[in-house]
Amino acid sequence: MLVLASSSPRRKELLTQAGYQFQIIPANIPEDRLANEDPTTFVTRLAREKAQFVAQRILDQPASHREQDPILVLGADTIVVASEEVLGKPSDAEDAARMLRLLSGRIHQVITGVCLISNEATEVAAETTAVTMKELTAAEIADYIATGEPMDKAGAYAIQGYAARWIPRIQGCYFNVVGLPLASVASMIEGVK
Repeated sequence: MLVLASSSPRRKELLTQAGYQFQIIPANIPEDRLANEDPTTFVTRLAREKAQFVAQRILDQPASHREQDPILVLGADTIVVASEEVLGKPSDAEDAARMLRLLSGRIHQVITGVCLISNEATEVAAETTAVTMKELTAAEIADYIATGEPMDKAGAYAIQGYAARWIPRIQGCYFNVVGLPLASVASMIEGVK
């Protein structure tokens, strides 16, 4: 049985859309970036730590309470990188506005780290997508923040939501920007079977 080590509704929707059956067991780990840690190393480390946390929780259960299926745990983490700054989820409305001003009129990168732990191995990968955002006015930013949509999103926007109107082009995987590079994840899962 596949286990998603995330409470992200977007990741849940994407895996469901792709036809996977899975359980959700959220990982509770600190998501702090280490000093001088490059963005790709950062997201792949977090994805691995999330998957390891959940895999350990499963293994710590008495055997009688565990599924008999092989363990298959998927962890993921997504960040936005703009002007060499790593943007996670905004801490408040002011931080969201700062992030959106930084992204406005520029190309930025969305990086998702994924980790799949099976009984046999641990596989870690990262996907990067370049995203172009049109120039935003102060009023557009304020109105968007008032919707509440940016508050739990890396980089303070959701490409699949209201902010879609501001993204004229992407280069790479669209689903990566939503929060899970489906084709890469599918290849990882199919490689285990």
